[in-house]
Amino acid sequence: MKNKFFKVTLAMVGTILSLGLGVNLSKANSRQVIGVGSTALQPLAEQVGNRFSDKYGVDVSIQGGGSGTGLSQVQAGSINIGNSDVFAEEQGGIDAKKLQDHKVAVVGIAPVVNKNVKVNNLTSEQLKKIFTGKITNWKQVGGKNQKIVLVNRAKGSGTRKTFENSILKGSTAKNSQEQDSNGTVQKIVAQTPGAISYLAFSYVNANKADGIKSVNIDSVKPNYQNVTTNKWKIWSYEHMYTKGKATGNTKKYIDYVESKSIQKTLVKKLGYISINDMKVSKNAKGDILPQK
Repeated sequence: MKNKFFKVTLAMVGTILSLGLGVNLSKANSRQVIGVGSTALQPLAEQVGNRFSDKYGVDVSIQGGGSGTGLSQVQAGSINIGNSDVFAEEQGGIDAKKLQDHKVAVVGIAPVVNKNVKVNNLTSEQLKKIFTGKITNWKQVGGKNQKIVLVNRAKGSGTRKTFENSILKGSTAKNSQEQDSNGTVQKIVAQTPGAISYLAFSYVNANKADGIKSVNIDSVKPNYQNVTTNKWKIWSYEHMYTKGKATGNTKKYIDYVESKSIQKTLVKKLGYISINDMKVSKNAKGDILPQK
């Protein structure tokens, strides 16, 4: 444990120094892989990183910060991998042509409420009206007389962009508290009476999720099988972007994430959907296509 802690600490120090000095880490330290961005992808990236580090002796540091942060930092050459829930083409200020996309998994995203909210199903229209401020009390959707407390992700979040593209469809979200990570949202919803937000599947059934519950949409359950067929429509790819072609240990790490052993075991165990199990595909415009 001490050795692993020491390795991770060194990696984090290296990240801080590199961001300050503008060092290209892929050249500066070939024995280190640093990924920053999506907190929805973070649990998988971290656990694969631990296994990869133990197996190959390469330091792996995975940090959150949101998809926008990951994409901007990998574009700047400050990190090896930008983790993102959205295509680079969807993120303002990013030149997607300079980045290489590696789709490593699929994440489902579900609306979640405090466990004491007496609502288990919402229509798409009701959910939209809640997040745009037109419905403000749970009584209006069949619950008890209780104020709805909105908890949103920050604007650079890929989870937020995916949720809003699927549910709000161009409408403006009501101003509410914003949080930087899935983990923080999980805690706040669990601790706040009447709260509602949305989380990656990997956080809905994770540790410390006892105080929350997911909500069906139009009587469709947010589960693995429904995502694979697009019956559950709030989902996105988990991307690992590199600046240009992945090389060295960065390529080796991404190949490891995409390997059959990881896709068949750890991906599913942590609540993600394997790329290999999808029956449909999606492009940067949001078009649903048959899986190739």
